Amino acid sequence: MRILDEMAKVGMLSLGCPRNLVDSEVMLGLLERAGYELSEEIVDSDIAIINTCAFIRQAEEESIDAILQLGQLKKERRIKALIVTGCLPQRYKETKLDMSLREVDAFVGSGDHPKIVEICRRVLNGERAFEVTFPKFIYDHSTPRSFITPPHFAYVKVAEGCDHHCSYCIIAKLRGRYRSRSIDSILEEARSLSERGVKEINLIGQDTTSYGRDLYGRNRLPELLEGLADLSSIRWIRLLYTHPAKFSDELIKTIATSPNICKYIDLPLQHINDRILAEMGRSITKEDILNLIDRLRSGIPDLALRTTFIVGFPGETEEEFEELLGFMGQIRFERLGIFTYSREEGTPAYSFSNQIPQKVKERRFDEAMKLQQDISKEQNLSLLGRVVEVLVDERNPDDPDLFLARTARDAPEVDGQVFVQSKNARVGEFLKVRITDTLEYNLVGEGIEK
Repeated sequence: MRILDEMAKVGMLSLGCPRNLVDSEVMLGLLERAGYELSEEIVDSDIAIINTCAFIRQAEEESIDAILQLGQLKKERRIKALIVTGCLPQRYKETKLDMSLREVDAFVGSGDHPKIVEICRRVLNGERAFEVTFPKFIYDHSTPRSFITPPHFAYVKVAEGCDHHCSYCIIAKLRGRYRSRSIDSILEEARSLSERGVKEINLIGQDTTSYGRDLYGRNRLPELLEGLADLSSIRWIRLLYTHPAKFSDELIKTIATSPNICKYIDLPLQHINDRILAEMGRSITKEDILNLIDRLRSGIPDLALRTTFIVGFPGETEEEFEELLGFMGQIRFERLGIFTYSREEGTPAYSFSNQIPQKVKERRFDEAMKLQQDISKEQNLSLLGRVVEVLVDERNPDDPDLFLARTARDAPEVDGQVFVQSKNARVGEFLKVRITDTLEYNLVGEGIEK
């Protein structure tokens, strides 16, 4: 018997990065506005939606495993319909995934979110669907969102797509051309979030430093940040996913002089050796990077600089890897992530000669992580006894006086946390904390009670 739309219950599993999370929130918002009931649980929902990631092989495998698990729930009649959205269908649109994953009722591409209500109606009516087109969509302030993040912080996507063509990366093919939202739309969304009680906004895109070039003919990220900084009720504004080739002096000054813009920059560098940077298509040299870091650290006092590196890129020699380790030891990044190179079909680097054996990649990963672990431990020790401000993210269900929090130098989900003992802390509120102990990546503190 056909289920009426207004009676249908929808559960969502969102995989991958915060950019994917925003897409999930948009789909849920559209469904909620159309009368669907949103469920926190996948099991026993009428429709299960999984928003997939396919950026690297590991993420792709995680997505497929999750699809198979949900497919089993469908066979057991614990869900009635299964929809797969996002990067996985977008990546394999030519191979018609629907032929190999028969348990899936619909596949929806990374730019086809506005069709989700129509597609849900179709699968509830017993149809199968394959809606994967070239990505052009980007939401705006009028698009409904049903938030998955806690009420006190949110991600705001300032742009979608990518015009860079890094040789190891599939994102440009999965997300389409770079397209910015208007400043007015972003500011309107930020005002709405402020009215909801959001204290922290994290700005995201494939490359936030290119913001505005497609829409206005020039980079307008500093102007956007200045407009956001005028919203005094937003205490923390954080800039993620910047590109080292696009960092202007105006942007550095804006971050330095705005009190509610976090002195935190996410700056994926990927490597430091000139030959590898050129092979990666990064449009920057080692000298450029060193000059940029000097400008950033001299221009923004007390800056927390986060980066990511790829080890085991095709042809990476031991000497080039040692150069990377030396650079890490020299710069001593406050936050750092390491990835082993993932050979991805559809990228130029897939066919590069001198692919590095997996065991060598894993050894280099371990060496780099051990170095960063030691650096992080030393940096945390320097905070022992100091008082820092934190934003309280959650309460430990087993200990009412133990909370998980973050400093302004820590982005949600990817950086360290502060374990706080306090009798008066409140989730979603700011608190002064004295650091009493340090771990490799995390801190321990006691709330300074008022």
